[in-house]
Amino acid sequence: MQSIDWFIVVSYLVVTMALGVYLSRKASKSLADFFVSGRSLPWWLVGTSMAATTFSIDTPLLITGIVGNRGIAGNWLWWSFGISHLIMIYIFAKMWRRSEVITDAELTEIRYGGSTAAWLRGIKAFIFAVPMNCIGIGYAMLGMVKVVDALNIWEGFGIEATDTDLKIWSVVGVSIFVLVYAGLAGLWGVVATDFFQFILALVGALLVAGIALNRIGGMETLIDRIPQVTDIDILSIVPVHLSGDGTVLEFSKTAGITLSAFLANIFVQWWSWRRSDGGGEFVQRFAAAKDEAGAEKAAWTFNIMHYVVRTWPWIVVALVALVVFPDLPDKELGYPKLMLEYLGPGLLGLVVASLIAAFMSTVSTSINWGASFITNDLYLRFVEPEASQTKLVFVGRFSSVIVTALGAVAAFVAEDIAQVFELIIAIGTGSGLVLILRWFWWRVNAAAELTAIVASFIVGSLATFAPQWDVEPSSWAFRWVVAPMSDYGLRVIFITVVVSLLWIAVMWLTPPEAEETLDNFYRHARPGGLGWSRQQANTGLFPAQDLLTDLKRAVAANLLLFGVLLSSGGFLLLQPLMGWCWLVVAVVGGTWLRRLNKRKLVALPRPGLEEN
Repeated sequence: MQSIDWFIVVSYLVVTMALGVYLSRKASKSLADFFVSGRSLPWWLVGTSMAATTFSIDTPLLITGIVGNRGIAGNWLWWSFGISHLIMIYIFAKMWRRSEVITDAELTEIRYGGSTAAWLRGIKAFIFAVPMNCIGIGYAMLGMVKVVDALNIWEGFGIEATDTDLKIWSVVGVSIFVLVYAGLAGLWGVVATDFFQFILALVGALLVAGIALNRIGGMETLIDRIPQVTDIDILSIVPVHLSGDGTVLEFSKTAGITLSAFLANIFVQWWSWRRSDGGGEFVQRFAAAKDEAGAEKAAWTFNIMHYVVRTWPWIVVALVALVVFPDLPDKELGYPKLMLEYLGPGLLGLVVASLIAAFMSTVSTSINWGASFITNDLYLRFVEPEASQTKLVFVGRFSSVIVTALGAVAAFVAEDIAQVFELIIAIGTGSGLVLILRWFWWRVNAAAELTAIVASFIVGSLATFAPQWDVEPSSWAFRWVVAPMSDYGLRVIFITVVVSLLWIAVMWLTPPEAEETLDNFYRHARPGGLGWSRQQANTGLFPAQDLLTDLKRAVAANLLLFGVLLSSGGFLLLQPLMGWCWLVVAVVGGTWLRRLNKRKLVALPRPGLEEN
């Protein structure tokens, strides 16, 4: 990197810090201002912030590694979450906004009652804020370390950085910078900087994709050269093809992922994961929106940006990297190496700044989100319930320091981005079904959710590390544990089945929640469906949700989004038949969704005025 590149990077950092300091006054008023921006954010800023949060410096490296090792079809590892993200729009976003919580852990003491609910809130807040969140921060830091390594940042200053720890410390330094503005400005600073960081990160991704593709001769040349460097069916978007006689569908024999992994991604993972109901950082964003309609628009903005706009620039770069560096041992490093190969002075600095922006947007969100659990669900709930707003803001800032420090510790342990990503998914798998059902069925209780959260963390951790057990290949442990858990799809299915059996058994062996607690939750969320018939009669309140229509909207939205996603890929990769087929799916989904949205709904009576 030359002087002009460093000038661009430093200028970006100065502007970011200035914006954080400017917004610090807004965050100092109260807990709600610090963690949910006073519930006053416009939908476009909320949606862009959600998109920026899911775009870190590790993301393009992750995609590059996935495509290089498993082919384009390997992206179903994260594409499948689009199903739940669209269900989130029509089923959960408005209910989260109506609940007026600051964190998703806070919902537990609205939905459930008694000491079990309190234990659930505390344990859930701790698990999400510390191990899960800090592993995520360490995962982002690992991506930053790889970029620092690939770009020879230290070597540019004449320092031989052969020690990996030195590179991690440089990333920790950037994280401390993030901590300063995130700690000063709270969610105000996070979302405001997210907006600019997302634009910069997206421009950087488009620049790398466009320049790299042009330098190797365009898409036709790229498509022709891919089969020459690998035996994997890299270009297959969906690893299912018609048989030779054209009569049946069959799984590609050269697919980079197994059939079980593909099926687990499509049919299990999206509803089994801990964010199946839109939980996590997104709850904080929904709570910060001005109203329910704003929460829905924000969710749509995120889905379009995340799955349609950003996907293909990353994949194009991954394909070019595979052709240019076919023998690269660590495929994830193909992205930064292409930057060095093809970007000149100025452009390199801009793209490096864009990657730093992506890193900072994710880490700042994780810091603020983790601190919200520690402050709202641990300190305020269990340590000092009468704490002043000023003190709570101070605790929030101190918690941000703790979360950042623990994330740095995780960065020193992590080695492979894809493996850490799979670990994050595994330790949250299995609890998704109970999180969905708690909204629509009165019988789900606190004991069931507590069992699901703890069991998914324990079972997911054991299943993830099982393939590393040192056992004899001929032993029963290898045949029944190590070998099956080495397959990602079988691992997801195993975790889901075990955790589900545990929480369902606990639910039926423990009493349901008190009638008063259930009635109170129904007043807050007013979900649709048949699962709250008794509460509807008790409260005299009609559901604020037409569940059947909303489910139809979710299905239509999935047809629209995935139709656009896959048709774009089909045309881009010179697969016109796939492009046209999925375009038809998109048109059908869009037309159906438009008709559903035009349906006139019967106006609901104002709350409190209904006749019993």
